[in-house]
Amino acid sequence: MSDDHSSGGPQPSPTPQPGELFTLAPVGPTEGTDLEIDLAVDHPDWTEITDLEALVHRSIAAALTGAGLGDAAGTIAVCLSDDARVRDVNRAWRGQDKPTNVLSFPSDDPRLPRLTGAPPPHIGDLILAFETTDREARRDGKSLVAHLTHLLVHGTLHLVGFDHEVDAEAEVMEGLERHVLASLGIADPYHEDAVLEAAQ
Repeated sequence: MSDDHSSGGPQPSPTPQPGELFTLAPVGPTEGTDLEIDLAVDHPDWTEITDLEALVHRSIAAALTGAGLGDAAGTIAVCLSDDARVRDVNRAWRGQDKPTNVLSFPSDDPRLPRLTGAPPPHIGDLILAFETTDREARRDGKSLVAHLTHLLVHGTLHLVGFDHEVDAEAEVMEGLERHVLASLGIADPYHEDAVLEAAQ
């Protein structure tokens, strides 16, 4: 997984504030929860995915459920963008002048109790690059939907504290990703057979 997130690598600037990376359009709460996902789509090729908004909601909700946070109240901002914009964000906030598949910027901890009458916390922001995501999917012999689902799950887990900087953490995170993706009908992206098939 070649994703990046705010807790790793050089950080020339502080973590951005909610909405600072991109303009958002609220799309409402995920069904049956107090989770709201603010979705911005600023690369037209993303819209070729059938039921894109539902896929984003379903992937993020499944990741939170798998992490034991299925009842989390809060907002997650998702920007489905392109290589150029992700490269700009990666350079500005992480000092890395290159695009990547997904960037995660954690914010408030959704496990904290919500004060009565207070607005739900902002859990964090995700921004994804279409060209990199599409290129990786083709390289690995996956559908774009399957790879996007994996990246949304992976990025959401970063927002709630999971990481893969050391082997022990990576094993836990990858195991959780497998479990969540299986619940969504997506094949194990780390299975040796899948890796070997993609390399041939």
